[in-house]
Amino acid sequence: MTRYAFTNVRIFDGTGADPYPGDVLVDGGRIVRVARAPATVDTAGARVFEGRGRFLMPGMTEAHTHFSWNDQPSLAAIQFMPPEEHMLWCVRVAKRYLEMGWTSAIGAAAAKPRLDVVLRNAIDAGEFPGPRYLAGSQEITTIGALGDNTLPHMPFEELSFGSVCSGPEEIRRSARTFVKYGVDHLKINLSGEYIAGLPAEMSPFSEEEVAMLATEAHRYGKRVAAHARSSESVKLCVRHGIEMVYHASFADEEALDMLEAAKDRHFVAPGIGWLVRTTYHAAEYGITEAVATQMGYRRELEVASDTLRKMHRRGIRILPGGDYGFAWMPHGTNANDLQYFVDYIGMTPKEALLAATALGGEIMMRPHELGKLQEGYIADIVLVDGDPLADLSVLTEPARIQLVMKEGAIFKECSTPAPAEAALHLEGGDHPLREEGVKEALAEMS
Repeated sequence: MTRYAFTNVRIFDGTGADPYPGDVLVDGGRIVRVARAPATVDTAGARVFEGRGRFLMPGMTEAHTHFSWNDQPSLAAIQFMPPEEHMLWCVRVAKRYLEMGWTSAIGAAAAKPRLDVVLRNAIDAGEFPGPRYLAGSQEITTIGALGDNTLPHMPFEELSFGSVCSGPEEIRRSARTFVKYGVDHLKINLSGEYIAGLPAEMSPFSEEEVAMLATEAHRYGKRVAAHARSSESVKLCVRHGIEMVYHASFADEEALDMLEAAKDRHFVAPGIGWLVRTTYHAAEYGITEAVATQMGYRRELEVASDTLRKMHRRGIRILPGGDYGFAWMPHGTNANDLQYFVDYIGMTPKEALLAATALGGEIMMRPHELGKLQEGYIADIVLVDGDPLADLSVLTEPARIQLVMKEGAIFKECSTPAPAEAALHLEGGDHPLREEGVKEALAEMS
């Protein structure tokens, strides 16, 4: 069966229009007709899904994905998993993403050199279900920086999850090695990270090293992604054409001006969920709010909220995703980012949903055929029991994701809602920075 009709659905088409009642017809992996009620589609020869007014939307894109993060409480735990088991883990997690409505994903670095590449190839070959995937390299880092020995007191070099380089020539070698492995893009750690004992505002790479990476990547037609929390690291991204900027928490006005001037060339995936959940939801794993505050995460969340609100007002492209795969933010709960976009960045629910759909098509470099429900587009479709625009948390509940189609093939289908206890949703809970608290915190800072 290649012909499907979704009838009597509420269509969120990803164009920015408000949802409207209608029908959608899929044939041969493409959307061939979108009919706004009272118009209908021709259902002859099609399998018909009677929507009963349910919400039909494009598949979502996770813009900062670590499939190899293994839902454990520490960075070190990632590397204790042997490569064979690690590959099987990635396969299982990819299926989890797809079944939660994430039909595309950007690899934000693999814990071992070829995990992303092998996973992408297996998905593309139809061997295992998973999102359409762009594979990343390991995190290219330098001596003593994030990714060089995950925790400073651990002497075992094999625990490093990054490719450790010093100087432009080592950077060149690392870049060419990952190109040889077949990655779609390279990843570099341009700033620190508090949980690794490194200041987030630190920028460990020299200009020459970053220039070498960008030159080598672009020579081979590859894009670059960067872990870039510090202001200087964001400026390095713009100066050297690094397309995918991860975090950008401490970008100052000069960095924002630079990003805005080049906003058609860059995407920002801030990983806001990491800051929220590490600050307020990791106590069970030893990171109480007091510990997170001492580490620097509460302050970073406050600064990042202000920074990202400014980015949003400037029209800089901000997408959901980032660092899911820790014990306090397990894989599959990624759609929590959408509510955080509302609470911390000032987006409307519609803008948050467009960031996950229409902007997803752009970061996947296929805006003409991904991220929207329009005629001629690839049939990446999610049927939701509930209205995400009224309550974005429905996208975190497996029971509410009733059907997932990727490129015209059905990978998940539920005839009736599953029990509520099956939900992966992590409740946001009350904490000082929910909406009104954001405004108060920012007022205090000023």
